[in-house]
Order: sequence, then C-alpha cells, then structure tokens
Amino acid sequence: MQYDVIVIGAGQAGPGMASGFAGEGKRVALIEGDKLGGTCLNYGCRPTKALRASAHVAHMARRASEYGIETGHIRVDLAAVMARKNDIIGRVQKSFEDYMTDVDGVDIYWSYGRFVGKNGDRFQVEAGDATLEAPLVYLNTGTRPFVPPVDGIESVPYLTNESVLGLTILPEHLIIIGGSYVGLEFGHMFRRFGSRVSIIEAGERIASREDDDISSAITEILEEEDITIYTQFAAQHVQPTDTGGVRVTIESTDNQAPRILEGSHLLIASGRRPNTDNLNLESIGLQTDDRGYIHTDDHYATDVPGIWALGDINRRGAFTHTSYQDYEIAWDNHTGGDRSADERIMAYALFTDPPLGRVGMNEREARESGRNVLMATYDMADVTRARLDSETKGKIKLLVDADTEEFLGAAFLGMHGDDLVQIISNFMHTGASYKLVRDALPIHPTVAEFLPTILKGLKPLE
Repeated sequence: MQYDVIVIGAGQAGPGMASGFAGEGKRVALIEGDKLGGTCLNYGCRPTKALRASAHVAHMARRASEYGIETGHIRVDLAAVMARKNDIIGRVQKSFEDYMTDVDGVDIYWSYGRFVGKNGDRFQVEAGDATLEAPLVYLNTGTRPFVPPVDGIESVPYLTNESVLGLTILPEHLIIIGGSYVGLEFGHMFRRFGSRVSIIEAGERIASREDDDISSAITEILEEEDITIYTQFAAQHVQPTDTGGVRVTIESTDNQAPRILEGSHLLIASGRRPNTDNLNLESIGLQTDDRGYIHTDDHYATDVPGIWALGDINRRGAFTHTSYQDYEIAWDNHTGGDRSADERIMAYALFTDPPLGRVGMNEREARESGRNVLMATYDMADVTRARLDSETKGKIKLLVDADTEEFLGAAFLGMHGDDLVQIISNFMHTGASYKLVRDALPIHPTVAEFLPTILKGLKPLE
C-alpha cells in the first residue's frame, strides 16, 4: 500500500498531522493500536478530571456546614462516579472517531505499527496484515506506565493509571507506589471518595520536581485529609493476602526501620516509559537513548531524514499540551514557518485540589542560573477571595530577572492555580517587563488581583 505520509500513533499530535496532510491532497495512513486520542482522552487528563470533579463535590459536601449548609451523611457511589466519567469520555471518543474516519484521504489502520525496513527512499511499515510504504513517517506513539521490578509484583493484580479507571467498588485501603503527579492526583481523589490512602515515595519528598516549600505545602494539604505519606521508603516486596488484598514491605532509604503495609488495592504510579521498543527502529537505523526516547532537533526531525517524532517520545514534554503544540510547530514548519520547539516555555499543572500551576524556572533553578533574581511569595490565606471562599490553602511564588525585568517563573498552589499560572505563562512569551503586570488594573475580588501587590514585594534572593 503506497502512501505519501504514514502517521504511527493517534495521540494529541498524530491526528492533526494526518488530517493536515490529507487537506493538502496527500494520501495518509494513520496507524493506531488502541484508541484515538491517546493517553489524555482515554486514560489520562480528561477521565481523571471528570473523577476529580466528583471528588471535589464529595469534599465540599462534607464541608458544607462551614458555609452554613446542613447535609446528611455523604456516601460516594463509585460505580455512578465511573459511569458519569464513562458517559462524558465516551461521547468525546465517539465524536473524535467519527471525525477522523470521515477525513477524506486518511486511512485508519487499527493495529500497532512497526518498521520492517526501506524500499529505496520509502519506509516500510507493518500494520497488522498490511505492509505500507511512504517517504515520510511521523511517530506519535506516546508512553505507558512503568512497572518497577519490585519482588513479587506480578503475584498481585496491581492497578495502573489505566486499569484504575475501571474500578466500580471503592478500595478500602489504596496503597500507591510513587509520590509524583499521577500518584498524588489519584491518592487525593480516592481519599475524598472514602478510601484510606497510603503513598510510598523513595525520595526525600513528594512532588520532588518542585521547590521544598511548595512540596511541603502539598504534603500539608494531603496530610490534613488523612493521607499517609511514607517518604524515603521504597517498596521491596509485594505479596497477596489471604483476604484478596496486598501486603507491601517497604524499606527505608535513610535508616528507618522496615514497615509492612496491608491494603485492598495497589496502584503503581512510578513513572512512564516510551512506546518505542516495539517499533523495530533498528530496521531503519534510528537509535533511542538508554530509556527509549528519540532525539529530535527543534523541528522534531529525528536523526533519520524523513522521520519525525512528536509527543512524549521526544522527551520535550510529557503533557497533552506539549504534544498538541508539537503538532502545531511541526505543521507550521511543514507549511513554511519557522517556529521552534526550543522556544517553548514549559508550563504544567498538578491537579490535586487545590491545584498547582507552574511555569518556567522554580526557585532552585533560578538560583543555579547565575542571574540577578528577584522573588516574591504570598500565602493564599492572605488573599481576600480565598478567604471569602474558605479556600486558603497554598501559596504563590513569582520569580523575576532584575536586569531584564522579565518573568523567570511562577508557582500558583491554591484555588484556580492551574488557570492563574497562565497569566504569567502568556506574559512570559511577550518578553515584556513584569512592571506592566504590576501596574495593571485588577478586578476585585479575585485571586489575580493580588499579582500587583505580590510584585511590589519582590526582593533579591538571599
């Protein structure tokens, strides 16, 4: 089967590239072995945010008396929660699939693709029983859960971020291996659903990418809701219990005594691994790094001409928004533009409740940059709108280059933090002086109105 372009993987970048080339009159093969939309639509961002919304409602219902509202006993029906999520996501999945299957010029192959070599200047790709050829191939195969080599792990029916979405009976005690973003988000949700939750983190603190004070504030938020966090502990052995649960032996990385945890369910949230190992890249001479990621230039071209790598596998971001922007940049380059991936200012969110919104440098990185840095912090407890809404947990941190007056980074841990951070993110792309934000007219009463106040408190890093 001869094509102009082959796209392997239909995450957040692949479908856009496929439909774009089809719009130019090209014949395109789109290969997908699971579901269109990738992790985000099917197992990640969107279904988990639907669950988070239900967890938030349960939490607010329990807090209703704080607002002068009387309620009865709050019980979470996990099957109904999951049914709501499935209905929302199912409709989006169907709409997306209907759209892609109707794109003229795109043939969808429901299979996993793998290279089998070259025929002249055309790459050969197997998709099920079909062999396809094209001179251009875009890879958007994403990542999957990494399961650590813990002794006995295969003896228990552990959960991942994918399989946990199929639960309909509430775990009595959910044990989570991994104290980063996925583990913290699921831990917070299931605690609010009514499960006991224990989180095991081998590092010194959870959310270790963040500054110490932000990590500590996240820890405080979770522990106030009776989530047990074991930092500097690593899972060493896992075995089933006689009651159908799981027993996890954890050993200390800082000389604490070993402990044994027993729970009803075990969730593995210890990272991701790229889906490149089954692509047979060696058949076309394309190498990966020692973790399976593919090197690209700032236009996503790999070391093999004619092959591009988009999304999580290029190690330029592991988020839905970075993958989608990969498509935008790649398409801009294809159509004669000059956008570069190197110009990206990284922004992301941790969707605990309240969320953390982050952009640019953190304080540690700013200190290591050698720049003349100004910093200001502000507690959410001192923000009027937060007090009015009784949502006073968290803090705001802003970093500025004293010489250029440009923002270097920001952290918003607190109500609306995932949206608020984008004020700074968008502004950073202008390269303009922070003083324009400091002197702008804010709306009262909002959280954002405190940005001028916070910026007036900028001080040199000590």
